[in-house]
Amino acid sequence: MEVLKTALPYIISGISVGGQYALIAIGYTMVYGILRLINFAHGDVFMVAGLMMVYFATWMPLYLAIPLMIVLTVLLGFLIERVAYKPLRTAPRMSVMISAIGVSYLIQNLALYVTGGLNKNYPAIPWISDPVRLFGMETSRVTVITPFLTIALVIALVLLINHTKIGVAMRAVSVDFETAQLMGIKINSVISATFIIGTFLAAIGSILFFTNFPGVVPTAGAMPGLKAFVAAVFGGIGSVPGAVVGAFIIGICESVIKGLDTILMANGAITEQVGFATFSDAFTFVLLIVILVFKPTGLFGEKTTDKV
Repeated sequence: MEVLKTALPYIISGISVGGQYALIAIGYTMVYGILRLINFAHGDVFMVAGLMMVYFATWMPLYLAIPLMIVLTVLLGFLIERVAYKPLRTAPRMSVMISAIGVSYLIQNLALYVTGGLNKNYPAIPWISDPVRLFGMETSRVTVITPFLTIALVIALVLLINHTKIGVAMRAVSVDFETAQLMGIKINSVISATFIIGTFLAAIGSILFFTNFPGVVPTAGAMPGLKAFVAAVFGGIGSVPGAVVGAFIIGICESVIKGLDTILMANGAITEQVGFATFSDAFTFVLLIVILVFKPTGLFGEKTTDKV
């Protein structure tokens, strides 16, 4: 019981971080589900959303800066798809992957040019940045609302996919791209809608993430993006619920590992710091290797017959 009490703050923090990863992971899994493409630029779009908020907040009120940032982030995702991916629709998959990596480095270098590589402080957003007490400990309100907001957005997304015309079209395209095209489905519209939804969720995720971790640098989207990708693979890439479950598991495990020294010392298991926090990032990628070895399709992924 004492162990649980000591670990509770890290578990709550992990649930919050997992929700933030989930909003990024959904973008990966949706694009892969339709295009069989890993959009490596997705994490950098998330970073750009953070940078836009930094600059917008300096010359306009937050109630205008937030919606403007979301709109421009969605527009950026749409433009990336149209400029970097649409011309390569019939090209070999490797060409599209190289294009995605190129876009990622282009965005990072543009951000480096704009910021000079300096750390930019994310603006404090009223209400969600405020401290609250939860189970006798103090935390920020964003930690509390993140999992609930994430679940609400996921439910809305699932309803959209299962009960709207564009959702039916997305499911049809994900099952058989060529047949869906022959049946009259407007492929370009479906793909654009997928990128728009994915980047919208990434923009929301950036607000939650950078409120918790307020430093924004050109590479700020790289590690969250990679961890969200691992979450998508762990849950079963192409599965939205799988990406969410995978993200929460990774977020909780990562946070608990970061606090493992404190937890063990508080319960007398060790007498000095071991340095478990050093391995919190490594754990994510070890988990990726394990899941690929023992269950390549992930927890909820379906077996594919695609040939490499």
